[in-house]
Amino acid sequence: MNEQNFDVVINGGGPVGMALAIDLAQRGHRIAVVERYAKPQPVPKGQNLTQRTMEHFDFWGCEQELRAARLVPRDYGIGGLNTYGALLSGWHYDFMQREMVRPYYDRDNERLPQYRTEAVLRARAAQLDGITVFYGWSGKALTQGADTAELVITHHKGEQPDQCLRARYVVGCDGSRSMVRDAAGISETRRDHAMKMVLLVFRSRELHELLTVFPDKQLYNVLHPDLKGYWQFFGRVDLGESWFFHAPVPQETTVDNYDFAAHLHRAVGKAFAVEFDYIGFWDLRIAIADQYRAGNAFIAGDAAHSHPPYGGYGINTGFEDARNLAWKLHAALSGWGGDRLLDSYDAERRPVFASTARDFIENFIEDDRAFLERYNPDRNLEEFRAAWNARAKGAPEVNAFEPNYRGSPIVVGGPAGQPSAKGSHVFDARAGHHLPPRMLSDGHSVFARLGRDFTLIALDMEDAEVTRICAAADKAGVPLEVIRDSWAEDRRDWAHRMILVRPDHFVAWAGDNGRDGADALAVAVGA
Repeated sequence: MNEQNFDVVINGGGPVGMALAIDLAQRGHRIAVVERYAKPQPVPKGQNLTQRTMEHFDFWGCEQELRAARLVPRDYGIGGLNTYGALLSGWHYDFMQREMVRPYYDRDNERLPQYRTEAVLRARAAQLDGITVFYGWSGKALTQGADTAELVITHHKGEQPDQCLRARYVVGCDGSRSMVRDAAGISETRRDHAMKMVLLVFRSRELHELLTVFPDKQLYNVLHPDLKGYWQFFGRVDLGESWFFHAPVPQETTVDNYDFAAHLHRAVGKAFAVEFDYIGFWDLRIAIADQYRAGNAFIAGDAAHSHPPYGGYGINTGFEDARNLAWKLHAALSGWGGDRLLDSYDAERRPVFASTARDFIENFIEDDRAFLERYNPDRNLEEFRAAWNARAKGAPEVNAFEPNYRGSPIVVGGPAGQPSAKGSHVFDARAGHHLPPRMLSDGHSVFARLGRDFTLIALDMEDAEVTRICAAADKAGVPLEVIRDSWAEDRRDWAHRMILVRPDHFVAWAGDNGRDGADALAVAVGA
């Protein structure tokens, strides 16, 4: 059997696996990616990319390429809409207004089908010498030693003999039926909603014409009292013809025994011509692995967690997994991070997903169910109108969705708690939270100066205080860049004069004392 050696082997070259490979290769590591499909699969999922995700693409060196891959013209908005009864019922309000939190991130959000995103990541990976991609292969068996892991891969057409890829670490980014997760002995916990869902991919120019009444919208949720809070939702793939649609259907539904065109017409509230490109089914459930690490094996993305595509959380959560795990693997491979740092991947990322599922996705279902049971325009029009308009006035889920690592074992300071998807958006530099962008005195965003490793922001600080932290970094072999600037203008919004920023641009510590900062650095790298 042919054997090859790498630093990290990644089973699964979808968006999360390829992003992880890019992040690690940019740091100088040799990466193998095992991916069955030679081309991205043309199913329009994973469309909504948050401002935070676009910061990742800037870091990965392909933000502009991603924006150029957008199918809907740049001057057309990417907003969403909630409607009652049917799309054209007349009851509607804006949904998921992510522009409300734009000031707290360094990039605008984006929207395009996942297969276009994957193509951009594959092209970026091809530019990096450190990445070897085994297209047409799949992971077959995983074994682990004390300091190594081996993945046997098999050619899916059986045209070539199996190969053995040996590495310090193996990461499963191989989807909800993860081979790496199962081979590593990692169990998962599921919450089944006993709901069968259909995914329709179709073409209809008539539907585009009907929905010109909602300019600058690309996602449309339909709340119907018969569905008990579960969504029907349409999304544009392009501007004019291509669409996708998710909706509950009876458990006995098959491709041949159901009138899907009539289902679409009911959801829209009007008949229109339609041509189907794809009809598939999925079960509405939430699953989370009971651990994200087992020895030298890790899991990320859908291998670690899966949930219904409500609110656009899935692909963004996977990208954040990659960003969190990449710098920790890099630290371990480079000798300045150890097991405690690697364990923090699970300690930080798993509670964030659990919170995303509980506090947002399932909360959407429960909140919509309660609303639909309580209010109905056919029973009491004025009461319904008042409640519907109250819903339209705010977007609390957008402000509240602020994944953070409060209480993480590698974060120092800040209030007690545990990592969560639920937080708040402020400009304070809070330990365990994403660094809010502020302008430096040279007129550039601080994000233009943040390094690949740790960064210390020092605002009108005495040299002795900064030197204490730099000396601690030198002694531990931790790469540290320093940004010096004045304690003035909107940099005062950070509320601290020294901020230790992690490689994933979360705040490890914030304060005004160099000795505290040196101690915090040791904690932040798992010492």
